[in-house]
Amino acid sequence: MANGTAGTSRFVDVTGTQVPVGGARAQGYWASVWKRLRRDPVSLACAAILLLIFLAAIFAPLIAPHDPYRTSVRFRLAPFGSPDRVLGGDELGRDMLSRLIYGGRISLLMGLLPVVMATLIGGSLGIIAGFIGGKTNMLIMRVMDVFYAFPSVLLAIAISGALGAGLRNGLIALTLVHIPPIARVSESVTTQVRSFDFVEAARASGAKAVTLIRVHVLGNVLGPILIYASTKISLSIIIAAGLSFLGLGVSPPEADWGLMLATLRQSIYVNPYVAALPGAMIFITSMCFNMLSDGLRSAMDVRL
Repeated sequence: MANGTAGTSRFVDVTGTQVPVGGARAQGYWASVWKRLRRDPVSLACAAILLLIFLAAIFAPLIAPHDPYRTSVRFRLAPFGSPDRVLGGDELGRDMLSRLIYGGRISLLMGLLPVVMATLIGGSLGIIAGFIGGKTNMLIMRVMDVFYAFPSVLLAIAISGALGAGLRNGLIALTLVHIPPIARVSESVTTQVRSFDFVEAARASGAKAVTLIRVHVLGNVLGPILIYASTKISLSIIIAAGLSFLGLGVSPPEADWGLMLATLRQSIYVNPYVAALPGAMIFITSMCFNMLSDGLRSAMDVRL
């Protein structure tokens, strides 16, 4: 449903949210979203935790107390609070705190970059399919359905197994996993928006397809697409950790939370607290992304 007030249009997205389009009203809408988000203590806490993790990963060379690749027999499986090993040591005596800090770099990269690339590719394909319709829609969406039919984890394992282990191949596998669901959401909201009165009026006035998509469609579908894509970040981090755990992600001695979890699994009965640290970081990071995404989706729902 669409309506206009003083030159401003509104549409109802897939979540039932009325979103204003254009000018000061659009700025007022995003200001109200930020205002509601600031009132959510859980979202703010999650954002603060994620900010600390991001800053630690970015400035790892400055804040890490030790070289994350330097081994020491003396500190092998050292417990918490050991001299020169605040969070203990791993199976080779490397400093766990330093490896956790450096491991955030790869884990965050594997979580964010595939989602960004999948949003660009899948979002574009979905918008084209939803706006043009017909045979183009059928061709694009049936190809997406082939990939969408497989569970995400199994599809990522299959692609990584075919391409081989490594950071680049892992990024490719995760990107291909996220493209189909994002394309499906993008196609759904685009199909809804293209039937609105203001789009039909612009089409009747002689606007070309590229102009219609850029001016009238993109701004209306971008919000739902980004909100859905943000929910995929936590899944991407978990799948990336799983690939590294199975030996299909980054290779030793790289500091990666999933790989650390795999190498420490044999030490869980000797020093369970140290062995559980990488898993705790994966859990905390993924949960913060999930809860922040839920808070953002709620803040964008003006009915609340």
